[in-house]
Amino acid sequence: MAVRLRAARPLPLPLLDAGFVQLKDRIIARTGHFYYQDKDDLLWERVRKRLRATGLSDSSEYLNLLDDSISGPLEWGRLEAEITIGETFFFRYAEQFAALRETILPEILARKNDTRRLRIWSAGCSTGAEPYSLAILVKEILGEEIGTWRISIVGTDINDSFLHAAREARFGKWALRSMPEAERNRYFAEAGKEQWQVRPEFRALVRFERHNLLSLLDGSSPLELTDFDLILCRNVLIYFHPETVTRIVAALHDRLAEDGWMLLGHAEPNPSFSAMMRTLNLPGTVAYRQGSKQGSETVRVPAPYPASPALPDWQPILPEPKRREPDRKLAKPRIAARSLEPLPSEAPEEPRTVLDEIRTRADAGDFAAADALCRGALAHLSLNAPLHFYHGLVLQGLGRPGEAEKSFLKSIYLDKNFAMAHYHLGLLLLSEGRSGPGIRCLTNAARVAAAFSDERILDESDGLIAKDLRHLVRLHLDAVAKPKRTKPGSTS
Repeated sequence: MAVRLRAARPLPLPLLDAGFVQLKDRIIARTGHFYYQDKDDLLWERVRKRLRATGLSDSSEYLNLLDDSISGPLEWGRLEAEITIGETFFFRYAEQFAALRETILPEILARKNDTRRLRIWSAGCSTGAEPYSLAILVKEILGEEIGTWRISIVGTDINDSFLHAAREARFGKWALRSMPEAERNRYFAEAGKEQWQVRPEFRALVRFERHNLLSLLDGSSPLELTDFDLILCRNVLIYFHPETVTRIVAALHDRLAEDGWMLLGHAEPNPSFSAMMRTLNLPGTVAYRQGSKQGSETVRVPAPYPASPALPDWQPILPEPKRREPDRKLAKPRIAARSLEPLPSEAPEEPRTVLDEIRTRADAGDFAAADALCRGALAHLSLNAPLHFYHGLVLQGLGRPGEAEKSFLKSIYLDKNFAMAHYHLGLLLLSEGRSGPGIRCLTNAARVAAAFSDERILDESDGLIAKDLRHLVRLHLDAVAKPKRTKPGSTS
């Protein structure tokens, strides 16, 4: 049975008040977040924060505030910010970014080379990591030719606080986790203690707008949100009712340009999508295209867009394209945090466990809340290796490396083959100037990864495969060794 958030709190939540059911119905109707339909405790916890902030005593009074013609719109925005989820990091789901790099963007750029106009929509962009990742990818592919193109990348979200953060383009270690220092320096400038800002040349390609996906269904969505060459709507649809999901995807399909592409989250493909648009089986993922031809097909790009001379030297955190074995059906990828405890086989899979909540809090920069969740859960699950692993990441975010090291070690003690725990412990030790132990931990991570097949997705890695972890370890070990090779007077 999956751990509920209440397990991380010392006291039970107060009973729901009489007006809560009506308030919940209004929230779901306005936001489409059917996710909260059977999660009263979780929604009530978030509503109570707004009750405390507004000084109101119950849900009925709060509904009156939301209905107020002057104060209501502002409070709706604050409530929507409270109940939406902002887990995000750069190049999330590497298989899809590999498909973008190897197939999707080269096809679009080659096809539109005459008009040199590219339009991309990141729907449900959270704090901006996805659209900025796209900007980095587009600029690296086009190189110096980017000045001859009209590039429009728009990120939309219902959460005003997320959009404000996205426009600031400042990110911490959590959003840049697993990104080697050389790449971080290439795409970001330091912006304070353990804060980095996306460089201006990438920020210039992206703009952000507030948008509710439900507006696609009632005709109130802005008319300029149309004619896109590529739409990404990932990890958003899981919060909507299945019938609403189908309608939203159909509406997004209508906003694609001719032969435009769409990428959805790994957990979100639906057979009904193939009835409304073309389905493309790419290495490691599924993509969709606008057009009258329906069904499944495999796309091949005969000649990729001619990239800039700098592109061959570019090594982002993306896997090499996966090669399909002959006569084998492409497996549906599964990239999700491990449950703290196995669910019964007949139980539906929860979209978020306490691990997901910890990640969400940490991603939003609320490391103190993430730490409290970790400690509460560990009181019940002290032998859970992933939980100790995430606690180590959170403690790093709090600037407590000594405690973080202990958490990583506990995780490894419980699971000696936990590659990502070895890897992050190694990075922590290197950052503390302890190169010897750090190198040993990174080497252990590579050794564990070497025991798996190249394409094996590693536990708690956000989609990183074994081959790519070994590559990252080599980058870090080379970086440690490089000062010795370039030391003045060296003959090497």
